Amino acid sequence: MKRWKVVVTDSEYEDLRYEKSLLNMDPIDLVSAQCRTEDEVIAVCHDADAIMNQYAPISRKVILALNNCKVITRYGVGVNTIDLDAATEKGICVANVPDYCADEVSDHALALMLSWLRKVTAANRAVKSGEWDYKMTQPIYRLRGRTLGLVGFGKIPRALAEKVKPLGLNVIAYDPYCPCEIAENGGVALLSLDELCREADIISVHAPLMASTEGMIGKRQFDLMKSEAIIINTSRGHVIDEAALIEALRNKRISGAALDVVEYEPIHWNNTLLTMDNVILTPHMAWYSEEAISELRLKAAMGVLDVLIDGAYPKYLVNKDVKKKSLLSECHSDKRYSSIVK
Repeated sequence: MKRWKVVVTDSEYEDLRYEKSLLNMDPIDLVSAQCRTEDEVIAVCHDADAIMNQYAPISRKVILALNNCKVITRYGVGVNTIDLDAATEKGICVANVPDYCADEVSDHALALMLSWLRKVTAANRAVKSGEWDYKMTQPIYRLRGRTLGLVGFGKIPRALAEKVKPLGLNVIAYDPYCPCEIAENGGVALLSLDELCREADIISVHAPLMASTEGMIGKRQFDLMKSEAIIINTSRGHVIDEAALIEALRNKRISGAALDVVEYEPIHWNNTLLTMDNVILTPHMAWYSEEAISELRLKAAMGVLDVLIDGAYPKYLVNKDVKKKSLLSECHSDKRYSSIVK
């Protein structure tokens, strides 16, 4: 019987118990590694039938060295660690897990928004330093009636839009890939990015990191914003031009920022954002809950089973053009996937 070699290139998890619960079976050999470089990935993966990847580089050089690989799954929504074009050219399916943390990230964006607008972290810091006076939080404005602008209107911002409706917020969005009817059905107006920057009191960034979105919120966009506007980012740090953000905050072009992500992580000790009282920072944790971790890891492993065991395209296939290169059946494992969601 043909045996399949499945390699986890790297992970920050203490063990692989979720992966093993699905992949520890005949005819699969699960191999765990902690690769950091292209050469390390090639050494362990050159003969792999499937790869599960977190941060290790799956570059064109790596992909060209893969002799047997049929599928690469990524722990996460973004696939910027993987050269999609190279994978497609070689007939390798690439899959992500796009829906594992929509609630967590939208909850975190909401928490950052409320914490900043109600000055919760500033007040907590003041009280613990001996100051008991609400005046130090001035000004605070009523939330109801304000406008939330969503940069991107995928699963996460749609979830956030639903969560803020009871708070009385108006919601607008910018997403050139979103059909108008989807936004209209959610009661959300689709605008240009310039229009959104002008109209929004709160801007929440949810765009994926791609060549077209890197630095998409820069000096031009900050110059269009209201002086009392705040910006929230729970997507990727590089979507915002950090130097332009710091300049806008320093010059009071905007009122504040609440960031779960920055350009370079972990944040460097001398990053100016750390010294700014009008900035809230959290350590790229918006995605996290115990339930989200188990769902992420199980679904990433399920993508391997789709291809190796079922002979099907993975449910969350990213590079759909690979269908021109490979002959697999369509995925019919929805029931299996839904069974792992808590």
